[in-house]
Amino acid sequence: MAKIKPFKGIRPPKELVEKVASLPYDVMNSEEARKMAEGNPFSLLHITRAEIDFAPGIDEHSEEVYNKSRENFDRFQVEGTLIQDPQEYYYIYGQTMEGRTQYGIVAGASVEDYLTGVIKKHELTRPDKEEDRMINIRVNNANIEPVFFAIPKVKDLDDIMNDIIKNKPTEYDFVSEDGIGHHFWVIDDKAVIDNITKIFAEKIPYTYVADGHHRTAAAALVGAEQKAKNPNHTGEEEYNYFLVVHFPDDQLAIMDYNRTVKDLNGLSSSEFMEKIKSKFNIVKESEDILKPSKLHEFSMYLDGKWYLLTAKEGTYDDSDPIGTLDVTVLTKNVLEPILGIKDLRRSKRIDFIGGIRGLGELSKRVDSGDWKVAFALYPVSMKQLIDIADSGNIMPPKTTWFEPKLRSGLIIHSLEG
Repeated sequence: MAKIKPFKGIRPPKELVEKVASLPYDVMNSEEARKMAEGNPFSLLHITRAEIDFAPGIDEHSEEVYNKSRENFDRFQVEGTLIQDPQEYYYIYGQTMEGRTQYGIVAGASVEDYLTGVIKKHELTRPDKEEDRMINIRVNNANIEPVFFAIPKVKDLDDIMNDIIKNKPTEYDFVSEDGIGHHFWVIDDKAVIDNITKIFAEKIPYTYVADGHHRTAAAALVGAEQKAKNPNHTGEEEYNYFLVVHFPDDQLAIMDYNRTVKDLNGLSSSEFMEKIKSKFNIVKESEDILKPSKLHEFSMYLDGKWYLLTAKEGTYDDSDPIGTLDVTVLTKNVLEPILGIKDLRRSKRIDFIGGIRGLGELSKRVDSGDWKVAFALYPVSMKQLIDIADSGNIMPPKTTWFEPKLRSGLIIHSLEG
């Protein structure tokens, strides 16, 4: 069963929250971060992307950048940009996008749960990305940004959140520049806090990393490091937990994660189309955007035209949680055998575009001449994600895209307690 705990959150005063709050560090590059934080000394990007405080071109992984992150974190606390709560609380974080709102419990999740598999993952992580976040956590001795988890729906927990949402005023409530609504409540009632802890311990057997596998792995590994260094370790230390927002799975939606490819691997367009027809039925073609509407249906953009494709029998395996995924169908029938892309993680001939950008982004890239063909996929379902995580399998690269992204800067978890 899942173990969580309340914590003394470090967070901005109400009047500064909109200036502090930022997009997660990994959805932008240094140049974009520099522009986002321009003229705003309160932006959390001065901590998560501290290279913006140096001249362009500096190595973002250099020691001086990490040290600047800690310097800024300390300064924010001294100046009152970030203030630590006096007691241990849980929190509710709600996000509204296009009329849909999801509400999650903000808590410290157990490092031990990650190491023993109570926290389940569905993606592989890269050691270099893990190490970058580990250094950031070590330097600041804090989880600066939260991780996005899914949990099974539990009525008792829903009832608690609904009561607070309806009857308790928000601590923060604002709309960010990208149109996403952010709503935040502090749960300071001891009886309610104890009840939430009990619900997780008794009714939630597993939690699932939805978005943020590298941050999760980094936080757990740093926690394990600190345990190994402490001869008086008791298990109650704050480093045994890391910052997570837990959303009930029935509230979440996964968006499509699409692909563009630079060339046709030496084939002409007509030769490529003949090979496509051996694996897919062409249902429709149009100059207008065609969007997949069901599993095993794909859209393809080539030479100024959209094609709606359906995978033929025998090109997928619905009895296998990985084999039935449309990312697998596309990889096994097009990307590997026809286009010659064997390593999706490292190939420079393929790029991945989150569904938040829309299918128009695919045709725009192809029409620019930089890319030759694009594929749009039907989104993975939460059931598919959970089935794969429960089976111990790992999804292919770039399979899930969650929106909205968690806003960083609403709350920070100190490993010092």
